[in-house]
Amino acid sequence: MKRTIQEGRAAHARPRRVKAGGAVGTLAAALTIAGVVAAPSAMAATRHAPSITTITWWASPISTSGPDLRQTLINAFAKQNPNIHVKLETAPTNTDTNRADLVTTISGGAKTPDVFMGDVIWPGQFGAHALALPLSKYLPKSFFNRFASGLVAGASYKGQVYGAPFFQDQGFLYYRKDLLAADHMSVPKTWEQLRSEAATLVKQHKVKYGFVFEGQSYEGGTCDFMEYYADTGGQVLNSTDTKSVLNVGKVTKVLSFVRSLVTSGASPAAVSTFEEPQAMAAFQNGEAAFLRNWDYAWSVANTKGMKSAGKVGVAPLPTFAGQPYPGYSNIGGWNLYINPHSRNIKADLTFIKFITGTEAQTIEARPPFSEIPTNAAVRANPKIKALNPPFAVLSKTKLVPRPAQNPNYPRISQAIYSNFNSAIAGSKSPSAAANAMASQLKAALSSSTGL
Repeated sequence: MKRTIQEGRAAHARPRRVKAGGAVGTLAAALTIAGVVAAPSAMAATRHAPSITTITWWASPISTSGPDLRQTLINAFAKQNPNIHVKLETAPTNTDTNRADLVTTISGGAKTPDVFMGDVIWPGQFGAHALALPLSKYLPKSFFNRFASGLVAGASYKGQVYGAPFFQDQGFLYYRKDLLAADHMSVPKTWEQLRSEAATLVKQHKVKYGFVFEGQSYEGGTCDFMEYYADTGGQVLNSTDTKSVLNVGKVTKVLSFVRSLVTSGASPAAVSTFEEPQAMAAFQNGEAAFLRNWDYAWSVANTKGMKSAGKVGVAPLPTFAGQPYPGYSNIGGWNLYINPHSRNIKADLTFIKFITGTEAQTIEARPPFSEIPTNAAVRANPKIKALNPPFAVLSKTKLVPRPAQNPNYPRISQAIYSNFNSAIAGSKSPSAAANAMASQLKAALSSSTGL
């Protein structure tokens, strides 16, 4: 690595000799030894030493086990940018808590964190309330050409790009190959088949749980709901993201099905409390036959020492009987945003350029991290595609976004996930939960755009 001019000068600065004779020389030497007067070489080094800019990166843990991708990327960045120090601050893993913390912090005028890792669903709200810097005003259009198709549009609000795509997520079906083979079962292509196979394996005491997923009342529930709902052909908002077109009949079908997962024994009653970590833990510990989770689950499930290691298969998500296979997968993932109050925007942009560049994106795509890169060149690399079975499934999946371009998305999502959870838990009937979802969605859209 080439040194900077300043580093080269500092490295080659030589101390000047102090005359041994004479009062001035003796006094100067004495003061230098005492530390009162700095030696000329020290002053030169101080004068030419590169200044260090510290930026704070607020980011959630990206996986539940193994090396820390965040710190690995910070270390790689530091090698190329010795004048910028990145301080990592760990954000909550719960997306809603994370968002609430950032909204409070940034709306209060805080200058840190400088850069924050945020959900792909945040541009509408964060852009509408000036909680993120419009990156497209600071970076040339050519910068955004590095990203895979569709990701920049999802990171935009009213013509401005607010997030730099960091890594993509989407839902996959993970299954225990050994359990299916032993019972001569095929990988389910319909939700009904999955329910039947999961319930059978539980009843035969082959496994504790059949199918585990994210059923808690939080953002993850909206992700799961959107997959089921898209399989019915349903939409949440109109083309301008301003009005509800929720179909209560189709929602009732979805909620009836997820409740039947519990009542049939295919899923545990506790699934209504599961977020990603709980569902992942049940699968990697050998307690579940099927798992709906994001792409990172492959590397976690196959980590040495896990009971699931070496026994895992991955496939696109199923769909409802009578619908074309495969089913829909929700678009997830995380962007990098800049705090509009940051005092280090130049350094922030340098960090974002590196993290979305080929070196960093290759690091995140390779094991043990195995995240779906957003950089189109890395994503198209055959060597990268061959590294991870979920990458091979990408081209076979159909994607569905969440209705996040409306600034009231947090309330929209709450209307979805709270009723999705109520139906799973049995605290509301599927039809009652569907009607409540429709009513709350309309209320969210008609309310003022608030935090």
